[in-house]
Amino acid sequence: MKKENVVAKKKFGQNFLKDESVLRKIVESMPKNDNKIVEIGPGLGDLTKFLVDVKSVEAFEVDTDLCKLLQDTFKKEIATKRLHFHCGDVLQAWQSSLIDEPYDLVANLPYYIATNIILKALEDPMCKNILVMVQLEVAEKFCATHGEKVFGSLGIITQSVGEAAIVVKVPPTAFDPQPKVDSAVFLIQKSRDRSDKDFERMLRVAFSQPRKTLMKNLSSEYEKPKLIDAFDALELTLTIRPHQLSTKDYHQLYKIL
Repeated sequence: MKKENVVAKKKFGQNFLKDESVLRKIVESMPKNDNKIVEIGPGLGDLTKFLVDVKSVEAFEVDTDLCKLLQDTFKKEIATKRLHFHCGDVLQAWQSSLIDEPYDLVANLPYYIATNIILKALEDPMCKNILVMVQLEVAEKFCATHGEKVFGSLGIITQSVGEAAIVVKVPPTAFDPQPKVDSAVFLIQKSRDRSDKDFERMLRVAFSQPRKTLMKNLSSEYEKPKLIDAFDALELTLTIRPHQLSTKDYHQLYKIL
């Protein structure tokens, strides 16, 4: 199969990134370190060819047709061990760590599994940095800070693990086929691992109905007198909305509750 004959498959959420300026921006934004690169969903290898010039790459591709194409395209890099391909579902291959050495995740992620993959990477102790292209709306949620309307559990989990920032916004015209939404590349630099499931359970309750007050949401899970005492201790008004608390506030609230 030739690269020009490949048709994107909807079931894998394939939108091939074609804009070389964006590809170069991704590579320029990579943290400077000795970590291996993991690429999930290399597609036609447009980003891969830039990555293997910089470091050795472990690539995971679910589409068997693309696996054959990639193995043919990158014969030299595979032979010199600059590149190693895993053909199959990355989420099935992912145990507590995806690979057994420190790595940075650098990828143009399929939209339909992007959030799940990022959360897995935040939990993975071997993953040190995450530089990925996703739907703009998803990137904004991971990078949001308190007070912003889109601030929620994803922003709090990210801030609990490290720092996040959008690197570049990308229009639909950068892809083939063109998606119906804008995209963005964003970077999470981890300083800790995501590990507290009970804290995240509290966050799910806190943001279960974002337009309601935090008190109303938490009352479904916690006794009201205990909540009132906790709010008093943290000097929070009883009418405060979930997005108005900072990450630090949520950790303190969790400790009290």
